Amino acid sequence: MDGTLYKGEDPIPGAKEFVSELRRRGIPFRFLTNNSSHPCSFYADRLRRMGFEAEDSDVLSSTVATARFLKAERKGAKVYVIATPQVAAELDGLGIPHYDGADPDIVLLSFDTTIDYAKINAGYHHLLNGAELVATHPDDVCPTEDSYDVDIGPFIRLYESLCGIEATVIGKPSRRMLEMAAMEMGMSPSDVVMVGDRLSTDIRMGELAGTKTILVMSGETDEALFARSDSKPTFKTASVATIFPEIIDKGLL
Repeated sequence: MDGTLYKGEDPIPGAKEFVSELRRRGIPFRFLTNNSSHPCSFYADRLRRMGFEAEDSDVLSSTVATARFLKAERKGAKVYVIATPQVAAELDGLGIPHYDGADPDIVLLSFDTTIDYAKINAGYHHLLNGAELVATHPDDVCPTEDSYDVDIGPFIRLYESLCGIEATVIGKPSRRMLEMAAMEMGMSPSDVVMVGDRLSTDIRMGELAGTKTILVMSGETDEALFARSDSKPTFKTASVATIFPEIIDKGLL
């Protein structure tokens, strides 16, 4: 959402009106975020604080997507959770309680801004003993208002290197999140359009899911990065404010 709907605490010009127009026309949508350091309610509250029309149920995070994956494909697994207290509580509410006993089946790695040596080391020993590593998303860095912070990508590689394993990663660019969002809206992925500012996650996910994509140039991607990237969106536009006049209202979708 950062770079697509807002920058820091400032809405991108025309973004609030874009979301309102989606509602007015009855076009279903979901806000997707890889950030797993807060529960979905945090992101919905943030959008509302900026003046967006947003409900908690409009947000699909990589945390929720991971919980759904575990319940569907790792049913009954004992999960050692590496997460902030708020996200651990959200996972518990989603049916993924924290397991702190011996020999868990899964080590779940999220964007834990409270991570410490004890958590890192416990996860390492569980993985050595045969637990599966599941990560909410693969991002190396997380955008902030004026820079970037270290995200969980380096921790994924740390565990993979130390333990000789490969993580199961759920969030963007995995097509799983788009498929889950489409299911929530009662649509097939081929009828969904992915809008985002990051080629490596947003646009790549759309490509993997076989759906149309719109790259907005209001965030991470500039013309130089676009020119050298292998990922090419279906459409490219200045921001979400230009999607209706330049794409939808011209009948291109």
